[in-house]
Amino acid sequence: MPIYKAPLEDVRFVLDEIVGAGKLAELPGYEDATPDLIAQVLEEGAKLCEEVLFPLNQSGDAEGCTFENGVVRTPKGFKEAYNTYIEAGWQGLSCDPAYGGQGLPKLVNTMLEEFICSANLSFGMYPGLSLGAYNALHTYGSDPLKQRFLGRLVDGTWAGTMCLTEPHCGTDLGMIRTKAVPREDGSYAITGTKIFISAGEHDLTENILHLVLARLPDAPAGTRGISLFLVPKFLPNEDGTVGPRNGVACGSIEHKMGIKASSTCVMNFEEATGWLVGEPHKGMRAMFVMMNAARLAVGIQGLGVAEVSYQNAVAYAKERLQGRSLKGAQHPDKPADPIIVHPDVRRNLLTARAFTEGARALGALVGYQLDVAERHADERTRKEADEFVQLMTPIVKALFTDIGFDAANIAVQVHGGHGFIWETGVEQYVRDARICQIYEGTNGIQALDLVGRKMPQDMGRLLRRFFHPVAADIEADMETEELAEFVLPLAKAFAKLQQATAVIAQKGLKDPEEAGAAASDYLRLFGFVALGWMWLRMVKAARMRLAAGEGNATFLEAKVKTARFYMAKLLPQTNALFITIMAGAKPVMELDEPAF
Repeated sequence: MPIYKAPLEDVRFVLDEIVGAGKLAELPGYEDATPDLIAQVLEEGAKLCEEVLFPLNQSGDAEGCTFENGVVRTPKGFKEAYNTYIEAGWQGLSCDPAYGGQGLPKLVNTMLEEFICSANLSFGMYPGLSLGAYNALHTYGSDPLKQRFLGRLVDGTWAGTMCLTEPHCGTDLGMIRTKAVPREDGSYAITGTKIFISAGEHDLTENILHLVLARLPDAPAGTRGISLFLVPKFLPNEDGTVGPRNGVACGSIEHKMGIKASSTCVMNFEEATGWLVGEPHKGMRAMFVMMNAARLAVGIQGLGVAEVSYQNAVAYAKERLQGRSLKGAQHPDKPADPIIVHPDVRRNLLTARAFTEGARALGALVGYQLDVAERHADERTRKEADEFVQLMTPIVKALFTDIGFDAANIAVQVHGGHGFIWETGVEQYVRDARICQIYEGTNGIQALDLVGRKMPQDMGRLLRRFFHPVAADIEADMETEELAEFVLPLAKAFAKLQQATAVIAQKGLKDPEEAGAAASDYLRLFGFVALGWMWLRMVKAARMRLAAGEGNATFLEAKVKTARFYMAKLLPQTNALFITIMAGAKPVMELDEPAF
């Protein structure tokens, strides 16, 4: 049976040393968000995930969702767990107090999301989609819509979805055909079909609010003609209670490779009543609030799967007895040594560990910058934080989900033949993690977003939000002898990233395919450098604590040793990535289409 314990000690280290969580209480509206309060909240969240959500993960995978006569039922125990979740106020953790939320920082919610995704990724889909709907409605909804619907999203009695994809179009949303016809009462009749709608229909809440992209009759072609509408499953009565059924129904659910306890639906809209969110033909701007938040959330899903996969791989490696250490028996009292003594097993475990802990630090930094972008008193500081988040969003989504899938595969490999068996639990993590590299924009799309939008934006202004602090940290530590083994590899990798950036920018202006062919390698190179930056910061903090005699010495020494592994064994992959980027587009594009 699989295991899971929330990594509270590592989270506290990251919040204290990488983010400086004490600074959150300096932001307007977050005065009560002290490190002690945040720690207490996360400890309670960890209990919920370990004791309520995690025990349902395997059974939910085995049972899956069922569909009959238009009704979707979640697996046994999910509704009770959801009620426990919303009754404790977790749905509104970072939501506006004006609508019943607790108003805690987004960073706290980011850390909780990791725990949820480790414990039960399928379950996390339901509240996660609702939070995305809340964000879009809170940002772009009219006051009447906010007053009518936001409170129900915040308390979790109503759920939310995002309805983008149609049978003939996914990423290319300019091709959508769902139409919206104005009515005299100010509402709209929505007609069309959406597919791959996560949490589109379920039995956890009394109502579901669909945020739907559609075209008005006078809409211009392409994405400039898309509007966003709120379409509830049940129309609300004047007193806010659930009223008559709207013209929206689930046509079927998908039978999927993973996240089987999350309902993925075909949704049919037949002149369903909806209300415009934001301005006509400006729906993409509003939907991107959901999409960008969802991309960061999916990155955290990858991190969550990586953590639980690593934990289970370590536990098995410590108990599985096979063979003897290459340098002689390490446990002569046993018939064989545990496989953790073997170099290749340790290489696998350290790879998962180094990527996971580095990603946690980077994810926390991005989460903190989200709060700065929203709350800081200085406009320039808010803008710079927002630019950092924009730049890092495709990297977090793509890199973290790659890490999650790789860590899950490592867990299966460490388990050997037992990893291939359902009962041990780790093969589920491979299946669940795989979707994270696909939905909310495939990782290839994230790479194109990075090189095509983020890199050239305003003559590279967004890049400066990353390049400048990394360069400053490298310069500050370059002459520190005890950090040389960490800062020098980072400096070399960072120089390659800068050079690759210049080459892609130059070639891409002449031939867009040059940028496109390099995009995925560039994103991974960027991500490896970003994690190296986090490891430099973490090793500095760990050494300072050790020198001061503070904290858990075993934990801190492990930080230093894991940082050494990352710098020596993983960061050098940037050399190969740089070489492939420099090879250009020709090896990718010269094969004629008929030859494939």
